[in-house]
Amino acid sequence: MNRKPASLIWAGSASLLALAAVAAPAQADNLRDALAAAYTTNPTLESARATQRAIDEGVPINRAQGLPSVAVTATHIEFIQQSANAFTAPERNLGVNAQLLVPVYSGGAVRNGIAAAKERVEAGQADLRNTESTIFSQVVASYMDVLRTEALVALARNNVAVLRTNLEATSDRFQIGDLTITDVAQSRSRLAVAEGDLQGAEANLIAARETYIRLVGNEPGELEAPPPLPGLPDTVGDAIVAALENNPNLDAAKQRAQAAGFDTKAAGSGRLPSVSVFVNGDYSDFFGTLGGPVSADFAQSEKTANAGVRVTIPLFQGGLPAAQKRQAGARESAALEDVIAAERQIIAETRATYSNWLAAGAIIKSAQAAVEAAELSLEGVRAENSIGNRQILDVLNAEQELVNARAQLVTARRNAYVAGFNLLALMGRAEARDLNLDAGVLYDPQINADRVSSKMWDWDRDPKAEAKSTRTVDIPPANATIGPQLLPGE
Repeated sequence: MNRKPASLIWAGSASLLALAAVAAPAQADNLRDALAAAYTTNPTLESARATQRAIDEGVPINRAQGLPSVAVTATHIEFIQQSANAFTAPERNLGVNAQLLVPVYSGGAVRNGIAAAKERVEAGQADLRNTESTIFSQVVASYMDVLRTEALVALARNNVAVLRTNLEATSDRFQIGDLTITDVAQSRSRLAVAEGDLQGAEANLIAARETYIRLVGNEPGELEAPPPLPGLPDTVGDAIVAALENNPNLDAAKQRAQAAGFDTKAAGSGRLPSVSVFVNGDYSDFFGTLGGPVSADFAQSEKTANAGVRVTIPLFQGGLPAAQKRQAGARESAALEDVIAAERQIIAETRATYSNWLAAGAIIKSAQAAVEAAELSLEGVRAENSIGNRQILDVLNAEQELVNARAQLVTARRNAYVAGFNLLALMGRAEARDLNLDAGVLYDPQINADRVSSKMWDWDRDPKAEAKSTRTVDIPPANATIGPQLLPGE
């Protein structure tokens, strides 16, 4: 399957989803801007990046266990009660001990711990990719929901206006005896139902706009129709192959399984000998109090130093290392099963999403045909009603069928676009690196991983933690106002 360059993702003016929003003004918001805003201001995405930076620290934390350590301990002692038999007992003492410890061999615990930490860094980066594509999928869905609900509100308002005109005409004809009170009641009933539908559609529009604000960080303007989605697969088999190669969830599961394998090796190190080299230096000062009356005969300070090799051979630990080894092995088995579970999930979701995408495309064609037929039917029913061959109820039913067909078309176009983008996300092709966003320099988690991996200074600190995402508390509540729109098919 040939994949189109990222720069083409937003190319072209023809839209797969020519929704009921018309003539968008030159300053209208577009999907690319919405995705860029979410990429730079969404708190969920920023939190995932910070979480990944915390995972990055696992590498230097594990590496530190195999590096030399230096410690200095100073102790000042005041001897309050002296022993009667201690002729040289001092009154006070200052002791300073300096120790250098160099681990030489730890049974592979450090080496395997570092390897496991690196695998978890890669797994975390895959999780971050998944979070990114999930946020983008949510933004696309919310963007399309705003367009869809705006179109449905326009349909509902147009329906109310048409039914109100019908009611006025029916009332006039009733006054001259051309229609019955039943016809007037039917028209009034349909108008009341339509007015209720309009209230519901406006409430749904407000909810859709609030969701957009939550995800994107700003309120939607007059949104443009989205660009076409390139790189969609020709067959479900192509989609499955791409998903198994690139899906971030599956990548993360595989990396965690490899990390669990290193954990199992590290757990076995508790049964092996450990070797370290040490150097100690001691300084002691008795402040002239050693020896009491004959203190001049004693040296009041002293320095000592020693060095050696320490070998620790565990003989019996109550079964602790064996239990740790078995525990790690069980977790490795679970991680391996998680890989298969993730693979199954991805295959199922990809197949289902591909099916939904195809179905939405077919529904679009059917709905377009239904709209054309319903328009023709309504025109004919109205003409027949004008000469007395059709009842008012027939006209009302024909109008409702047209409204339903148009609403189905709007919804199908929304569903097709969202399903197509979700399919790209499952295939690992809906991330910032794929979308060519105008969001400045893209966030690269590997930069921080490389930055901290070899740090060894105990006082090396990052800047104080601060929130980077934007708040929405100052954005006014959304409303159901919509600009001039055309209905589907017009």
